[in-house]
Amino acid sequence: MNESGLVIRHLWTIVCGAIQLVRRDSGLYLSIVIYTLAGLVFLHAIGADDRTAYSIYFGRWTLLNCLILPAFAILIDLILIVRRFGPRRRLAAKRIFSTTRLTYAFSGLSLLMALMIFQGTFTSVKNGMPVWQDGFPFDVAQANIDAFLHFGTDPWRWLYAVAENDSIRAAIEWNYNVFWFLLNFGALFFVATSPMVASVRTRYLACFMAVWIVVGNVLAALFLSAGPAFYGSVTGDVARFGEQLAFLAHGAASRNSAVSYQQYLWTLHEARQTGFGSGISAFPSVHVGLAMLNALFLREFNRYLGALAFVYVAFVAASSVYLAWHYAIDGYVSAIVTLIVYVVARKLIPADSRPVAAMQTATVNRPEAAVAAF
Repeated sequence: MNESGLVIRHLWTIVCGAIQLVRRDSGLYLSIVIYTLAGLVFLHAIGADDRTAYSIYFGRWTLLNCLILPAFAILIDLILIVRRFGPRRRLAAKRIFSTTRLTYAFSGLSLLMALMIFQGTFTSVKNGMPVWQDGFPFDVAQANIDAFLHFGTDPWRWLYAVAENDSIRAAIEWNYNVFWFLLNFGALFFVATSPMVASVRTRYLACFMAVWIVVGNVLAALFLSAGPAFYGSVTGDVARFGEQLAFLAHGAASRNSAVSYQQYLWTLHEARQTGFGSGISAFPSVHVGLAMLNALFLREFNRYLGALAFVYVAFVAASSVYLAWHYAIDGYVSAIVTLIVYVVARKLIPADSRPVAAMQTATVNRPEAAVAAF
């Protein structure tokens, strides 16, 4: 067979393998469809059809998952090849473009594009929740519970007693707005597109969606609160978190300013408009939920890295209070609910050890593929 014939055969094998994986992901696609339909029905029932936010995600989500993260993944592979494989670089380089790797990459990108619709539904429902609840009725109760659990003091005061510093604030804001995003959506991209974690791929993606739905929509809608940043606006008590917000305002001109983003969200809320990441809800915390989810899965592969990841979960939870996004109980409840989601998923979704048909075909016809596949 000539070279062009081998290339065509290789591409055909990849396409067949990707189709096989897409079929295997049919339950995930169906969940996205059901969730989207349920979200649209909810918005229509409460008279908030104008709160949909699908078009907002198309450009940024596509740029992130089809260009930025793939380029970053290839760069990391190239660095590892140059540093670790020496004279075997040519063989190791085949790993990047192996049949199995590309099969998972293309099927994963297909699923990520479907998750773009999922994220649009999440934001749309979040935008509609204050319409359904006619405001934010649970801030006072949640803030009081928070103070009760922390010895009669709002927990931000404990944090500011040791960390009321502009340099610390800037570092926390960067982690919360930038590094957290890179970690969690980088992890999503890696699991969706890499054969290295194929055994937990379906379970992780199911848990990922469940955390957004259960933590970010269902519980948030049932116990809707705006959070400390908006406490004065929704309760009239501007003094309770006034000192905290005054300190955070020091960084208003910063690119990663929590206060600036909070003002952006409140402006959209008052104007009844949608925007990227719009919608206000504090209880529970999706930031903590996703960090907790990644820590639980990372622990399956490495106990020490898992322990470090749990420390990061605690840091994110403390950061959410420090930056006035959340009450402390938002993080506590989110971590517990995410743990329950994870435990249930482990029982219902077994590890997937089935090889992709493309991998089997490639190994039979090209023995080196067995080396390059992983």
